[in-house]
Amino acid sequence: MATQDYYEVLGVKKDATADDLKKAFRHLARKYHPDLNKGSREAEEKFKEINEAYQVLGDPQKKAQYDQVGHVDFKPGDEASYRPPSYDDLFRDFGLGDIFDAFSTGSRGPRRRAGADLRYDIEISLTDAFYGTKNTVAVPHQSECSTCHGTGAQPGFIKECPTCHGTGEIRTPQMIGNRKVTTLATCPECGGSGRIIEKPCQTCHGSGVLQKTRKIEVTIPRGVEDGQLLRIAGEGEPGENQGPSGDLYAVVHVKKHPTFERQGPDLRTSTVVSLPVALLGGEINVPTITGTALLKIPRGTQSHTLFRLRQQGMPYLNADNRGDLLVKVIVQIPANLTKKQEDLMKEAFADYLPRP
Repeated sequence: MATQDYYEVLGVKKDATADDLKKAFRHLARKYHPDLNKGSREAEEKFKEINEAYQVLGDPQKKAQYDQVGHVDFKPGDEASYRPPSYDDLFRDFGLGDIFDAFSTGSRGPRRRAGADLRYDIEISLTDAFYGTKNTVAVPHQSECSTCHGTGAQPGFIKECPTCHGTGEIRTPQMIGNRKVTTLATCPECGGSGRIIEKPCQTCHGSGVLQKTRKIEVTIPRGVEDGQLLRIAGEGEPGENQGPSGDLYAVVHVKKHPTFERQGPDLRTSTVVSLPVALLGGEINVPTITGTALLKIPRGTQSHTLFRLRQQGMPYLNADNRGDLLVKVIVQIPANLTKKQEDLMKEAFADYLPRP
């Protein structure tokens, strides 16, 4: 597997877009795919490297984790929920199926297809983002029909396709130069399923799936940011021909807080202090995400001065370390003074007043 930086493996810069990553992977896959380099151990290892690199950088959540911890400490296999896409899925997404099928000589049955991914938007408070939370969502999805178990046929009324003999493909041998290759095409009789339905299932009307709603508990980690994707493996649509299910992507939206403004791991707020405190100094209580904290105001503090309270911000994602709380101090100037207060102010600040 890859020992280089994943960006170097794919030959892209760290600010590469999703389309840039796809193009780079497609280019290298065409060059190093084992079916196009028979017997080449070097090509096989190279393909494993670029495949691993794209599995990480092509997944927004894995990419964000990789960018944070770097290559040395990153282990794609550490997370039990991580499910790498199959070769069929990758090549189908990039439109490479015809190229690789043309050089495939192995025996294949009906093509297994992964189910579609689902998206669900979740709105949480800033406090929930601080502590982490669990959210039960009702996700509409297609579920395998319990009557026909996904075949689309009434029990006992499905048979092997006589045209492709259950493979789902038609093989046409031909010569390209001095090399004999076999071109594969989807069977027109069964549409690639390898089976013929004689009587459709009455429950699902031949589709093999039913529209249902499933409740799923989504664990939202502490420190999650607005717009972050959470991947719940295998909770998407069911696959075809017993293919793997898709994934559920929960998009987290953090609501605005009335007191705090979030900037990454840091929080910003403002507080008002009286003129005497700003002039003479003192200590005040300021709000934090968990309660209050004591802030020392030095003598002569100017209005709009920014103070930093360490470790009083948001936690980093799934970590104990926290950002800071930035407090902007606004000095309150009295609007109405009594005659006595005015005289005292003039006496105290005689040297600062303009002379006639």
